[in-house]
Amino acid sequence: MLLTDDLFMHYQRCHRRAFLEVYGDSNQRQRPSDYLKKIMTDSSGHRRAILDQYPSTRPVYPFQDWDSGFRATRQLMAQGIECIDRGVLLTPYGQGETQIQLLSTPDLLIKQPGVSCFGNWQYWPVQVKLGRRPKLEYQMVSSFQALVLTQVQAAVPEQVWLMLRDRDQPYVLDLAERWEPMQDTLNQCRSALQQAAAPEVFIARNRCSLCLWFDHCYATAQEQRHLSLLPGVTPKRYSILQELGITTLETLAKTAPLHLRDQPGFGAEVARKMVDQAKASLSHTPLPNHLPDYPLPMGTPIELYFDIEAQPELNLAYLHGVLVVDRQKQQSSFHALLAEQPDQEGQAWQQFLDLVLRYPHAPIYHFCTYEAEAVKRLAKTYGGMEGGIQNLLDRFVDIHAWVTESVTLPVESYALKPIARWVGFDWRHSEANGAQAIYWYEQWLSTGDRQFLQAIVDYNEDDCRATHAVKYWLEQFLDQAVDCA
Repeated sequence: MLLTDDLFMHYQRCHRRAFLEVYGDSNQRQRPSDYLKKIMTDSSGHRRAILDQYPSTRPVYPFQDWDSGFRATRQLMAQGIECIDRGVLLTPYGQGETQIQLLSTPDLLIKQPGVSCFGNWQYWPVQVKLGRRPKLEYQMVSSFQALVLTQVQAAVPEQVWLMLRDRDQPYVLDLAERWEPMQDTLNQCRSALQQAAAPEVFIARNRCSLCLWFDHCYATAQEQRHLSLLPGVTPKRYSILQELGITTLETLAKTAPLHLRDQPGFGAEVARKMVDQAKASLSHTPLPNHLPDYPLPMGTPIELYFDIEAQPELNLAYLHGVLVVDRQKQQSSFHALLAEQPDQEGQAWQQFLDLVLRYPHAPIYHFCTYEAEAVKRLAKTYGGMEGGIQNLLDRFVDIHAWVTESVTLPVESYALKPIARWVGFDWRHSEANGAQAIYWYEQWLSTGDRQFLQAIVDYNEDDCRATHAVKYWLEQFLDQAVDCA
């Protein structure tokens, strides 16, 4: 068995991902999304920019013939080549039946003064990553590369580098600190893969969303009605539920919240919500909670629904979408206040202010906290509000907060899409999401094709109309809940 840098990285992020990379049916892997392709392109561009600073030699060998690649790399190392691009390092690891081959392909091997089996020089491994922070998983992979390199050159590299984005200098790894934890994780990974037993599925959307095995794992989780599909069930909480013998929706729905309240990471409110979530999911019926302390504006003649599209890497809020709903006339109009180029952000901001100040008494509905935080930044950057921004923010109403506090829904997530789709709303572009919009805007900037811009506007309008649909449903539900109380 070959255990590679990538496989070691996958194991740290998800044990099941590593298993599927080795034993899974490749036909069940999904195609990369446009956003994932963008990340891969950005990563390649960052790597090329680093390599331009280090003129290097790449070993020549047949595709994926790792033995030949290793021999070619060793020849370059023995010659004392200053910098080797994507060298292939191989070494056996373990004893007897548990022995495997470790395969490492550092982005760079840089020659430095020192001692090794090749002479009075040694090589330091360099890993290039698009991230801005030296994440633990990056450090563990760099330590893995150092382990393999140590066996190849018969010397521990004096330094191990991480080349990260927006850093002028490499991050120098504390190898002594990471060495033992890396080996512990490596041994666990080797043991798990040699057992050839698929780890239990667990859906964690923030971690799984870009994985090419997501659809496969999600189908498995749905078939099992796995508890990880319930909002609020984190890996740590799931471990505690397992210890208590609570492994099914039925069991959780019958559990008294008091039984969970004192468990680590729970508390009374989390315990109540989790049991209610299981009940709602089993019955496919929403359950009323207590009402929030602040009122939901009712009966106002004009309502505004607000959603921002942003480009995080540019710290740019480029689209303010506002849906104006006239309840008396039963009419609505959508306004796309757009910065077609990054330097037009201030102009789009002023257009937004001009629109919302036309309706000084209209509540401004949004979903989650991002819009309010973005407005604070834009006001600080561009100004434009006489008397300060607080008067505007006082009109903001977070529909997400109202939903999560007032009702338990039979949904897998309290993001806008699952809730809106549950109440009967859907998007025009089935693939549309925030990540896709980031890709579309980048394509607009690079190609000038207005189809990308229009796709973003359509998506943003649908987000505003989805927020309206959720608010309307919530209004009706709360009216009924009050009547039945």
